[in-house]
Amino acid sequence: SSVRGEQFDRKYLDQAFTAAGISHTIVNAQGDPSTQRTQAEQAITNGAKVLLLVDLDPGSGAAIISVAHQKGDKVIDYDRLTLGGGADVYVSFDNTRVGQLQGHGLVKCIQQQGISKPVVAELNGDPGDNNATLFANGYNSVLKSLYTSGTLAKGPNQSVPKWDNQQALTIFEQMLQQTGNKINAVLAANDGLANSVISAETARKLKYVPVTGQDATAAGIQHILAGQQCMTVYKAVKKEAAAAAKVAVALVKGTTPP
Repeated sequence: SSVRGEQFDRKYLDQAFTAAGISHTIVNAQGDPSTQRTQAEQAITNGAKVLLLVDLDPGSGAAIISVAHQKGDKVIDYDRLTLGGGADVYVSFDNTRVGQLQGHGLVKCIQQQGISKPVVAELNGDPGDNNATLFANGYNSVLKSLYTSGTLAKGPNQSVPKWDNQQALTIFEQMLQQTGNKINAVLAANDGLANSVISAETARKLKYVPVTGQDATAAGIQHILAGQQCMTVYKAVKKEAAAAAKVAVALVKGTTPP
């Protein structure tokens, strides 16, 4: 259900498989695990030899991998690791590093604005998404010592189920309510969550505080140019898609992936 999946991954994967002469289908479950399971089973029935899977949660992802392996098919975990799933190959970014960049970016923005002992709220990604865990490991490795030293004050900290921007808006509004609007910076795990923070600030006519992002979406870049968002992390989706396609093609042909 992310903007990135439809606008970028689909296009780049399609181009790579077409160039390699590999027949393929690309389907989107729009965030519904049962739909994704049905799509996977249909692909296997239609003769798929390799599944490129972005799991929606570890349980449903592991079930799909199990069905594929029972049929002798290979599975690539794409972008997100299916914990306990046992996929044959995992292709992703260094997600801990992404989180570290967010942490360092937020600290830099706070310093540039001269905010003393700011209260920092954290809007984490979906608790069922291993990437969200890795992002948090990254930014918390940067922020933890600053919380301990008192340079930063740790404010409300909450995960956003399914990365849902509407839920993120509700959660952040509750954070503002709890603190009497006394939040001076926000570690938001991606641009969509950052947009929810900015929407809440706009609705309440509050000063825009440093807020992080990730994915370099059009909206995220616009917010940065408008001074409403502090930073984002650009991830080269085309490189990730190309790497996954190379692996998939090798598995289809029965050769060892690069």
